Order: sequence, then structure tokens, then C-alpha cells
Amino acid sequence: MLDISHLKDIIKQILDALEKIQWRFVPVHSVGDLTDTPQGMEKLDSICMLLVAIGESCKKIDRLTDGKLLPRYPEIDWKGVKGVRDIISHHYFDVDAEVIYGICTKQVPILTKMFRHMLEELD
Repeated sequence: MLDISHLKDIIKQILDALEKIQWRFVPVHSVGDLTDTPQGMEKLDSICMLLVAIGESCKKIDRLTDGKLLPRYPEIDWKGVKGVRDIISHHYFDVDAEVIYGICTKQVPILTKMFRHMLEELD
């Protein structure tokens, strides 16, 4: 039986990670802000770690819901969200800072909105 409370906790953790990414990304205005200084590289590393956690949590949501919850939100490329986790985890030295920059500028706000909506629907 699905534990809605546990599912909601996972979604809240994802939302917390998305908010941290947005907060950390505030001073970033170009890819160079992530690659040209030790502080930028540190920011890139920390954002990548949060993207790994988000992807892993999405996999967990799929397991807990027998793959039935995420497909109810087809606006999101869930395979891509989970795939970013795999790429960062298994091929970290191949991570493209431009891709991470694009995820932060375009996808993170959309994901945040979607997970908030999901949480509201579960309430």
C-alpha cells in the first residue's frame, strides 16, 4: 500500500533541493560563472549533487507508485530528469557546464512548479 505521507516527504525534499539550486544560481549569469573560478566550480559541484539527489528521488517515487504518478505529469521529461542523475553520477568528468546552466535556467523553475502542483494534489 502506498504511504502518501512518505511520498509527500520525498516531494518536499525535492522541492527543498530545487530551491537550493535556485538560491545558489542567483549570482550566475553565464556558464563562465560556473567554470572560470574555484568558487564557480564549487557552485557547479554543489548544484550537480542536488540534481543527482532529485533524479534519485524521482526514481524512488516511481518505485513507490509503481510508475503511476510521474506519467500523470507528461509536461516533464522524467526520463531526462532521471538520466541527468545517471550521467552526473557515472560520468562526472564528462558533465557539460552549459547543459547544467541550461537545466538551472529553464528546467528547474518548471520542475519546482510541477512538484508544488503535485504536492497540492496529494493533499
